[in-house]
Amino acid sequence: MAQPDWPYPRWIAHRGAGKLAPENTLAAFAFGLDHGYRMAECDVKLSRDGVLFLLHDATLDRTTNGHGPAGTQDWAALARLDAGGWHSSPYAGEKLPTLDQLIDFCAAHRLLMNLEIKPSPGADRATGEAVARAVAARWPAGLTAPVLSSFSREALAAAQAARPEQRRALLLDKAAPDWREAAEQLGCQAICAHFSLWTDAFAAEVKAAGLRRLTYTVNDEAVAARLLALGLDGLITDRVDLFRP
Repeated sequence: MAQPDWPYPRWIAHRGAGKLAPENTLAAFAFGLDHGYRMAECDVKLSRDGVLFLLHDATLDRTTNGHGPAGTQDWAALARLDAGGWHSSPYAGEKLPTLDQLIDFCAAHRLLMNLEIKPSPGADRATGEAVARAVAARWPAGLTAPVLSSFSREALAAAQAARPEQRRALLLDKAAPDWREAAEQLGCQAICAHFSLWTDAFAAEVKAAGLRRLTYTVNDEAVAARLLALGLDGLITDRVDLFRP
């Protein structure tokens, strides 16, 4: 089966710059750009009052000076947090970006994105729909629209229902015997699986299904060489200093 059009670079910066700058901040995306990356991946969730913002964890404790669940707080409180000081002192005071701020950054720097829909518990459908609608409304004309990815099938289904024309990728962190059926039902163009799942057989099956093949998080040169030999379409890495796109 023919694979869908895929106008994206092969190398993708994980959460902006991996571990080399505070993840999911504008400083991280700028760091990745400085190292030649033209595409990045990030995590998007909803505040209690419906603002889309960037954060990976369900809680604030690891990557901000806040505490507790992120999705139960209003944006006014989240906007005051320090999202950089945990990483290193030069980044102290860096803020959590909204998705709107990220889109403006992408427009200014022509940065392509893989937006992972990362819902807080119980907010899968609302987050998937909100991300799809925000991209449709705000993504700049003339810049290739982002891939929307998620481990949450409910979130992807909501994104599909809201904006079926957008590209979607099903994320897998473990073997899923029903991946082919799920990808078809969700209208996905790609499978994005943990690097350990990409065997010769799995790579061939996904390609035969007419799907693009992406992987995360590739930080080792030998692993990267093996995956490149398989012909994967996208490698998400923390090591923007090691792999030159």
